[in-house]
Parts: sequence; structure tokens; C-alpha cells
Amino acid sequence: FGVQLASGANAISTANLVHAELDDLAGSLPEGVEIAYSYETTPFVELSIEKVVETLIEAVILVFLVLLLFLQNLRATLIPMIAVPVVLMGTFGVLAALGYSINMLTMFAMVLAIGLLVDDAIVVVENVERIMREEKLSAREATEKSMGEITGALIGIALVLTAVFVPMAFFSGSVGVIYRQFSVTIASAMILSVLVAIILTPALCASMLRPGHDGFLARWLGWFERGFSRLTGGYAAAMGRLVVRPLRMFAVFGALLAAAYGLYTQLPGSFLPEEDQGVLITQIALPDGANAARTQAVIDMVEDYYLTHEKEAVQSTFMSLGFSFGGSGENSAMGFIRLRDFDLRTDPRLSASAVAQRASAHFRQIRDAQMFVLAPPAIQGLGQSSGFSMYLEDTGNRGRTALIAASNALADAAGRSAVVSNIRGNTRTLESQLKIDIDQEKAGAMGIDLSGIDSLINTVFSGTNVNDFVYKGEIKPVYVQADAPFRMQPEDLNRWYVRNDGGEMAPFSAFATTQWVQGSPSLARFNGTAAVSISGQAAPRASSGEAMSEVERFVAELPGGYSASWSGLSYQERLAGSQAAMLYAVSLLVVFLCLAALYESWSIPLSVILAVPVGVFGALLAAWLFGQSNDVYFKVGLLTTIGLTAKNAILIVEFAKDLMARGHGAVAAVVEAARLRLRPIVMTSLAFILGVLPLAIATGAGSAAQNAIGIGVMGGMISATILGVFFVPLLFVSIAWLNAKLRGGRHHRGQPHMDEA
Repeated sequence: FGVQLASGANAISTANLVHAELDDLAGSLPEGVEIAYSYETTPFVELSIEKVVETLIEAVILVFLVLLLFLQNLRATLIPMIAVPVVLMGTFGVLAALGYSINMLTMFAMVLAIGLLVDDAIVVVENVERIMREEKLSAREATEKSMGEITGALIGIALVLTAVFVPMAFFSGSVGVIYRQFSVTIASAMILSVLVAIILTPALCASMLRPGHDGFLARWLGWFERGFSRLTGGYAAAMGRLVVRPLRMFAVFGALLAAAYGLYTQLPGSFLPEEDQGVLITQIALPDGANAARTQAVIDMVEDYYLTHEKEAVQSTFMSLGFSFGGSGENSAMGFIRLRDFDLRTDPRLSASAVAQRASAHFRQIRDAQMFVLAPPAIQGLGQSSGFSMYLEDTGNRGRTALIAASNALADAAGRSAVVSNIRGNTRTLESQLKIDIDQEKAGAMGIDLSGIDSLINTVFSGTNVNDFVYKGEIKPVYVQADAPFRMQPEDLNRWYVRNDGGEMAPFSAFATTQWVQGSPSLARFNGTAAVSISGQAAPRASSGEAMSEVERFVAELPGGYSASWSGLSYQERLAGSQAAMLYAVSLLVVFLCLAALYESWSIPLSVILAVPVGVFGALLAAWLFGQSNDVYFKVGLLTTIGLTAKNAILIVEFAKDLMARGHGAVAAVVEAARLRLRPIVMTSLAFILGVLPLAIATGAGSAAQNAIGIGVMGGMISATILGVFFVPLLFVSIAWLNAKLRGGRHHRGQPHMDEA
């Protein structure tokens, strides 16, 4: 039997309760009977969450090492690390208050947040240390001065990172449910992070920091400090030359924009990456009219293959005759193949995808049946298996026969495609059906109603429970059913009698006749239109988005007016793709408006927003190089990249704005701001990059989703750090100069001039 979750139930809690209940019943089972779990989704969920927790711990350790390398002071390193548990516990509290659970999506968001939530504290600690070192102030005095300099930047960073994710929470459908997990988690962590950086971190700095570095660490890591100082000096000198000769840099910026657009259009689309969930589904379909014995012979061959040839990977099989996702009947069957635990399948040859490919190749040799080896859907409840699902609609009203022919033509075309595989569904031809015609006038004249006729047919062919009796202390049910020899042929119906309302028995042949007709095995409708359900998968090295586009092209080529309507995960994938542009646009607009309100200027936010494509280019390039697709997780990573690229820009722009307010020229101000802010930018970016590194290189349960997030974000931050620090000053000076031109102002002290040295 199967157990299905009630709405709002927790899968792991329910599974534990079911296991406990069955363990209590196990002792009362007859000898030789035991309980086996042939299909279960919770082990994958539990193991995936364990892997994410491991990733979280690895991220914290890597962030600690980065801080120790840059700060070279154990006290200073501990201050940002104290923010980690404080913010994480606060975030868990917010999730609990809003009714969210600890699941893979919220844990992914936590891993992303690890690299983000120490950023604010790092900025505070680094600036306090710099002031203490350069101006020889005490920790308390340096903290007071530092907070006066960077509080605006901290608020700006919090606004940007929160504003990027908040619009995600308002999207509808299953995509919106996924987005909201990330949005609420990361936005809560960001708000708490800036509060900690403004309230707790300054207090810790004033009480814990001491002048000078730890002697041992300073001596051991002195080579890094000297090297970074030379790097900072070279960077400042290079920026002084680049900002006054911007044409070449703008040409490079234009090339990056073009490359980013090209990569985005070339990146294959999908909804969610396919995961090895430790389960495979085998769908079996024999020709119409095949009996149960013939189907059972194929089932035996399937079981023999899995338990003999794939015994290293397969733990158990469970086969169901008479039912499959493609239809029901004696010629249909379904198998649930449970694979061994993940720690026993570390060899790539034993992964679910590798087993599925080998099994599919082997089953193609069995000519008596069509067999498809499928993976469960990435999200339970959205579709029956991985891949795509759709309905071919008869919008031209050509009739059921023409619809079946069109679906077969579509299946043939998809079968020859290089990007579509395992095309399947209710595409069979019309089958023979026995039709029973009831002469209702004769039946009525004989005192027989339709319910009595229906009851007779049900009793003859499927049996009816009439009562129970006690036998040796046990209750036994009594079923009435026609003996097999008397229900094998249509003529056997004439042997049966129906009781009329007078208690007399009337022969079935007196009011009914039978005939063989051709009929469809199923009569599906979609959107109120006659339709046929069709499913399939993307071929190896092709994405689901490419496969769906290919199928849409085949449908458009069908004569007679047919259309494709997507369902399940495929519908959500199309919905996610159509909402992506709006999501990015709204996020950027909200970021711009928040910065405009904070700085009371349109030019400063514009210089921040224009730096975003540099990070986006890196994310797209990394995804393309490592074979990722434009799925929901990548979109979350891309939004994270947008926020972090803007954060780096704010660190430079905020200081440049303050220096200009003190009377510096635009070029001098931005070069000095870039020099001062290079260290915290590199430090926070490297902390984030190494924080998401465990996601990018994850293996095992849930690794595909972790890779989809980690690779894109990591590539985006590398690009935003290496390239962004050169383009942000250039954009700031150029926009300030353009702003002055538009206002018609003359050059004076504090205003930019492109020839300024």
C-alpha cells in the first residue's frame, strides 16, 4: 500500500510515524511475511539535509580561515565569527514564526547567507583596525570614528541585498513557493546581519581589539600582508590612469555586456536539476490485447535484469501488474526500483542516471514490450516522473481518431530527435472493446432497472463482498463471482439472469446484445478540449528546455491545428522562464529606488546598478563552462550575484561620495576610495566565494541543486571582484561628469573633470 502526505504535513515526521506503526505490527505477521519499503522519498530528503549541514559547517570553517589570513589577529577574526551563530539563530526564529520548516531550500539559503552575514561585521572590523593602525587611536575611539564613516554603507548594503530578494516572495505558483524559501531566509539574515554589525560588532570591537597584530600570526603571515600592500598600491596607480582614459575600458565593458547577453541566450533552460534520489521507475507497456501472463513474463525479465546485472546498485524491486503512468490494463505494468544507500554507490557507474541508461539500452532488446526507465520528479507532487509532460490538444476539433494519429506522428518525430528521448504516453491506436447495448424499453417492461443490470455485471466479472463468517476463530469474507470458465467469452453473458422487481429471474439475452467496437483506451480532456497525454525526457547532454522547444516545433508542424499545453513540472518551468525577466527587472528597480532614497541622488545609484552586468557575466560564464542550465536555482544565484556586485560597488561609491563632500575632486576621491576599500572588498568577496565553494563542488545526495546554486554565484563573485573593482570607479566618475554636464555646471573643487589627475 502507499502512503500519501496530507496537505501541510511534514514528510519526515510522517515517515517516522509510519515506520513506528509498522514496526509495532511486524510481530503479528504470519511466519515468512516481512515488511519491505520499495519506494520511499524521505531517505533522500534526510541525507540531502545532512549534506547541506556539512556544507554549512565547511563554509563557516573556510570563512574563518579567510578572516584569519586577512586580519592576522585572532581577536579581530573572532568578532565577525560571533555574528554567525547570532544571525543564524535569529533567522531560524524568523522562519519558525512565519511557519517555515528546515528543508533543502531554506538550508541552501542558509549556506548562501553564511558568506553574506559576515560581510557587514568584516567591514566594521577592518575599518576599525585600519583607523587604529593609521591614526594610532584606541579601540573605542577608532570604533566611534569608523561607525561614522561606514554606517551609511552598511545600511546601503543591507537595503540592496534585501531589496534584491524581496520581490521573489511575491511570485505565484510552485515557483513562488521555491522563491519564497530563499527570499524570507536571506532577507531575514541580511536584516539581522546589519543590526548585529551596527549594535553588537562595534561593542565587541571597542572591548576586544588591541593595538597591533598577534605576534605569531603577524610573523607567520607577514608575506601575505606585504604582498597585498603592493597589490593595493599597484591597483590605485592603475585606477588613476584608467579613469582619465575611459574609452578602452568602456569598449571592454560593452564587450562584457554583449558576451553576457550571448551567454544568457545560449544557456539551456530547465526548471530544476535532476537528482539521484535512490529510486528509479520502470514503465512497461505491451501491445494492445496482450494478456496478463504475457505481461508477467516481461516483468520477470525486468526483475531478473535488475537483481542480476545491476545487483551492485539495486537493493530491491517492486512490480505492479495492471497499472502504469501510461494507462491501466493487462498489458501495462510499473516497477519501482530501490537503489542501495548512497555511501554504497560512490562509484559513478552505480549512480541512478548510469543505471537508467544501461537498463534502457538493455530493455530495447526486448521486442515484446516498450519499457521506459524514469527518475522521480525533482519535487514530489509535481508530475509523475522527471522529464517533461504535456497534453496534445485537438484545438482544430478533428476528432479522436485524427488526434491519436497526430500523437503517433509526434511520437515518431520526437523519437528521431537528438534532444528528446523516452517519448511515451497514451499514443496507442484504438483498441477493441466489448460494447453491451441495453434495450431499456424491454428491460423496463420486464421490471428490471439499470442498477440491477450494473450489479450483475460487477458481480460476474469483478466479484461482490456479501458477508463474513467465522472460521477457526477468524473472520473470513465471502465473495460472489462467476467461475472463470463462465466469464471468458461475450456469449457467456447469455448464461446469466437478472432478478426483476417481482423477484423473478430474467435472462440477460432478453434485453441486451453485445458487439465488438474500436475505442480509445482513454478519453482525456485538457482545458475543455480533447487531448492526449504525452511525456518524455531530454536526451543525454540536452536540457529539458531544449527538449520542450523541440517538441513544440514538432507540434507546430502537425497538420490540422493541434497545440501543446504543458503540465506538472514542465508548466512550472515555462512559468519560471516567463517570470524571470520581470523578476530581474523588479529587483533592479527596487535596488535603484532604495539607493536613490538613501543617497538622495540618481547618479550614485546608477553607478552602482551599471556595475551589475560585470558580476552577471561571470555567473553566466561559469554556468556555461560547467554545463549548468538556467533553472530556478541558477536564477536565485543570479539574484545573489546582482546583490553582491552592488554591495562591492557601494563600498567604493560611499567612500568616494564622502571624500567629494570634503572637497576632493571626483577622480582623486574615487581612486582613494578604491584604494581604501580594496581590502574589505577582496576580504568579503573571498569569504563569500570560499563559503559557497562547498556548494559548487558538492557530490552525493542533493548535489545537483547545490552545484546549480554554487557554481553560478561563485563565478559571478569572482568576476565582480576581479573586474568590478576596475569598472566601478570608472562608472562613478563618468556618471558624475555626465551629471555635471547635464546640469550645465562649471568645474570647481569637488566636481569631476575627465582630465583631472
